[in-house]
Amino acid sequence: MHTRNLLSIKDLTRVEAFELLDTAHELSRITDGAIKKLPTLRGRTVVNLFFEDSTRTRLSFEAAAKRLSADVINFSAKGSSVSKGESLKDTAQTLEAMGAELIIIRHGASGSAQRLAESGWIKAHVVNAGDGTHEHPTQALLDAFTIRSHFPAHKTDFQGLRIGIVGDILHSRVARSDALLLTMLGAKVTLIAPPTLIPIGVESWPVNVSYSLDEEIPALDAVMMLRVQSERMDDAFFPTEREYSRDYGLTTERLRALKKSAIIMHPGPMNRGLEISAASADSEQSVILEQVANGVVVRMAVLYLLMGGAPIPTEGVLV
Repeated sequence: MHTRNLLSIKDLTRVEAFELLDTAHELSRITDGAIKKLPTLRGRTVVNLFFEDSTRTRLSFEAAAKRLSADVINFSAKGSSVSKGESLKDTAQTLEAMGAELIIIRHGASGSAQRLAESGWIKAHVVNAGDGTHEHPTQALLDAFTIRSHFPAHKTDFQGLRIGIVGDILHSRVARSDALLLTMLGAKVTLIAPPTLIPIGVESWPVNVSYSLDEEIPALDAVMMLRVQSERMDDAFFPTEREYSRDYGLTTERLRALKKSAIIMHPGPMNRGLEISAASADSEQSVILEQVANGVVVRMAVLYLLMGGAPIPTEGVLV
């Protein structure tokens, strides 16, 4: 990749995005076999710098780094010097002084990853693991990887695939990254949500917008249900949870309206019974757990390509 950081989907070209997905596929093929751990980043140090709570993303990056034999430092803002008033600059410089060569950052402020990468404070590579309501590029990459695995005819071009992103678009960093990446790869993306949960300026996004899930769902090849992020809501964006679920939830009735070849996605964590029914989440069309598994190999590919690891072995023994 031409970039030394991954802060936004816009950091990638279409060719680089497919290169990353191909690398993840190769890593998946290898680690599904006899080789469970690769020596490509042995002796390198990766830091998870998380200012917000996370389970899937933090553990996924940790597993990815360890499978590449990197040393991993996990940093949580809670109970650290950050809670005593230490700045992002001082925290990052402290971690780099401990040997950090790549810093994975999740922060509640939009633009924080870019600030860290472009400030000149550190020389380490920076990967954005979610900044405010801005972007979450590795989630979009694992979503694209998951979609491609279920539609092999679209391995090199998503042209003809129709993807629906449904729900709390306004507060979702996943929605923006998914919209940018999937349209770059050729898919037709439609944002489906109540008007109150559509961001201002969405007309500049390369997507269509719809306020009716029932009208759109029969034509979709993949439906991405987003969590209602109540913790980011200061006002009432919809009358009641019951009405939201009735109009925009993936109910059992809407599950029946999906094409049999369509897949159901969710970045997690899920609010079962709100944006997605238990029957939909657990159905044969659901690939939600696949997304979690795919997150590890996709993040392995990101770390490998950014840090310029040793060649990936095609045969060998456990290390």
